[in-house]
Amino acid sequence: MTFPAVPIVAAPMGGGPSTPELVAAVSGAGGLGFLAAGYRTAEAVAEDVRATRELTAAPIGVNVFVPGAPADPATYAPYVERLRAEGHPVGEPRWEDDAYAAKLDLLASDPVAVVSFTFGCPDAAVVRRLQAAGSTVWVTVTSVDEARAAVAAGADALVAQGVEAGAHRGSFADDAGDLTLLVLLQLLRAATDVPLVASGGIASGAGVAAALAAGARAAQLGTAFLRCPEAGTAPVHRDAVATAAPTRITRAFTGRQARGIVNRFLAEHTDGAPAAYPEGHHATAPVRAAARAAGDADALHLWAGQAHELAREVPAGELVRALAAEARDALAAAGSALR
Repeated sequence: MTFPAVPIVAAPMGGGPSTPELVAAVSGAGGLGFLAAGYRTAEAVAEDVRATRELTAAPIGVNVFVPGAPADPATYAPYVERLRAEGHPVGEPRWEDDAYAAKLDLLASDPVAVVSFTFGCPDAAVVRRLQAAGSTVWVTVTSVDEARAAVAAGADALVAQGVEAGAHRGSFADDAGDLTLLVLLQLLRAATDVPLVASGGIASGAGVAAALAAGARAAQLGTAFLRCPEAGTAPVHRDAVATAAPTRITRAFTGRQARGIVNRFLAEHTDGAPAAYPEGHHATAPVRAAARAAGDADALHLWAGQAHELAREVPAGELVRALAAEARDALAAAGSALR
């Protein structure tokens, strides 16, 4: 299984939003829901897969973070000390590989329909192993060079992520460019015949239609699902998404480029925040946990794409069906304009 019957994918959203209930609802409506393996133990991912399968027999996906190299402590030490001096509850800025090998073992022994990768390209041997187990492999890319590397590794499809996307940039390194989704789709379509999944700033049926018209086989939406009742979105985050607040790319919360709604912490700490992931993620984890518990919108990472205010507070299955219907109408209207 490479693509769902309805070309709508619920992006993997780590840290809580991508629940088994959300994934099952999207896949059950004909789309493809993704569990987020990031920040989870292999055992927790296995439980998420089991729980999702209890809710639906439809295909599902799992997203895995590709680990990078440790950062030089000199890179992030001044930033950590600054946070500590300001009175923030700072955690240990440590490196770890997010249990990469254990998650690969799990997915090879208990395969899902699609395994996608973010933050890098898995080795060709990893791709072949998962494909041999029965999974389709997608790799997130933000440039033509990354796409070529992913194709060389044997990826079945590419998730083309534009700069409009909410949360972390899925680039192989933390110096991703600023290609918008439409530009990226055109460049990738000219450079490779591998199927594309469009991601970044899509929050409406018209947006889905535009992605398909530009050559994508499916559209991947994340922020659009944050207000669905099945999503595990924190209430303070859910409320912020419903506003028209601006977004900005920052390293302030995790040490890696990510787009979020501008709040006090982001505004005060983006300048000078180091490229140090996951060290930065662990350093600010207590800050974000306290903010989430207190409902403090000024200190929480409010990940969201540029079109976040269009997110609807409706059940996920209903949203998939509405987006599909709207996309069909938009494509028909566009076709009429060219007659």
